[in-house]
Amino acid sequence: MYTIDDVKEHASDREFVEKAIREDALLLDAASDELKDDKELVMEAVTNDGGALEFASDRLKADREILMKAVEKKGWVLCYASEELKADKELVQKAAKTDGQVLYYASAKLRDDYDVVLEAVRNKGLILKYASKRLRTDKTIAIEAIKQDKRAYDFIVPELRQDPEIQELVK
Repeated sequence: MYTIDDVKEHASDREFVEKAIREDALLLDAASDELKDDKELVMEAVTNDGGALEFASDRLKADREILMKAVEKKGWVLCYASEELKADKELVQKAAKTDGQVLYYASAKLRDDYDVVLEAVRNKGLILKYASKRLRTDKTIAIEAIKQDKRAYDFIVPELRQDPEIQELVK
């Protein structure tokens, strides 16, 4: 069993760190900066636990392949992605499948993308709050959000609140 202190002591020893992250990917935190920038090592870490992305170098937080693997496990790690990747529709949509909360981190353009917002609200209805105003007026998106969490009703536009189908859902 490896501890964070063990890894700190051997922070630059790639073989040691690799064995440690196989056991607990979050031990990447104690690795040297050089190893946090080692794509193969970081890929192994995020494959085991997407949360390990937090400890990767900024360069690897901007690596689409690393991010695609990390969000498979934990969508919320999109928060660590580069701004460019927060605007990557395929990546954000994939992250939204496991955690709708990622809409909060998505680019403004993707907060106005029908497919991305629909995926996000199906996973977390309340995230409708961060969708563009245009999409908060969309009946299908409103229905999906309310089905997931009735409190999403508070974030739809007033005109939709009177809709009989929506009224039925919130009863």
